[in-house]
Amino acid sequence: MRLIFAGTPEFAQVAMAALHAAGHEIVLVLTQPDRPAGRGMKLQPSPVKQWALDHAVPVAQPRSLRLDGKYPEDAAAARDTSLAAHADAMVVAAYGLILPQWVLDLPPKGCLNIHASLLPRWRGAAPIHRAIEAGDTQTGITIMQMDAGLDTGDMLLVMSCPIAQDDTTAVLHDRLAVLGGQAIVEALAALDRLSRQTQPTEGVNYAHKIDKAEAALDWALSADVLARRIRAFDPFPGMTVPLTTASGVETLKLWQAVAEVTQQQLQAGTVLSADASGVRVACGEGVLCLTQLQRPGGKRLGAADFLRGCPLQPGQRLAA
Repeated sequence: MRLIFAGTPEFAQVAMAALHAAGHEIVLVLTQPDRPAGRGMKLQPSPVKQWALDHAVPVAQPRSLRLDGKYPEDAAAARDTSLAAHADAMVVAAYGLILPQWVLDLPPKGCLNIHASLLPRWRGAAPIHRAIEAGDTQTGITIMQMDAGLDTGDMLLVMSCPIAQDDTTAVLHDRLAVLGGQAIVEALAALDRLSRQTQPTEGVNYAHKIDKAEAALDWALSADVLARRIRAFDPFPGMTVPLTTASGVETLKLWQAVAEVTQQQLQAGTVLSADASGVRVACGEGVLCLTQLQRPGGKRLGAADFLRGCPLQPGQRLAA
């Protein structure tokens, strides 16, 4: 098919490469405007744009697609370019812009979305993070015929995969990106034969966008909840705790931890022990054993290496 592809991050780029490898012709790419990144904060193309440039595919980067919105000139230019592409369908994956009705109506075979959850669970912006945070044991990819709602369209194809107990968002993201590529290739190959399934009304919930404010760890929560959040917020935003040192207060990032079901009477946030096996900290319920930590400006370190440069003592508090 002749396809318009709308996406921005690596998750989308993996699917686009799979479509290209399967023989589809990507005639136009829509992606977010370049963003500043890196130490020099220079404008950087998205992974999807970089792939398109490497493969000589035309790229459009409208700030909005709403003809009656803040950037109507961007939307009008994107509409003209999209019409001129004469695409059969549009594939959308983690694009980052709302598609207005004119976009949904443009391609003859409609707009298909690659969504990283088993809909209707985890509609919204952060389905991978929220599935891990909630303790889900199963997730997957849903190929959906898009409509005007937020991830509410009819389902065309679903592929499931398990969530392992040590999966982080980074690890699960990569697995789902590959699965998303497989799913959209399979869906397009059978598009005229697939039956559209209305999403169930039961089990609907929303994966709200991750906020940096969620990074602050609350020791009053259970160790199990905190261990899941640490995995869910890796690589962004990373869970943080304050540590008071002789030179002041610094913010530690916590990257790996294990929940231990143990009885303890100390105040939440108090270090119970600190050795090569981990830093054990009292929680509202249970104990959290921290096994990978990071100081400001430093690298992620296992507990043994971390404690050589930053000794922690039983009774010490990791709290403001």
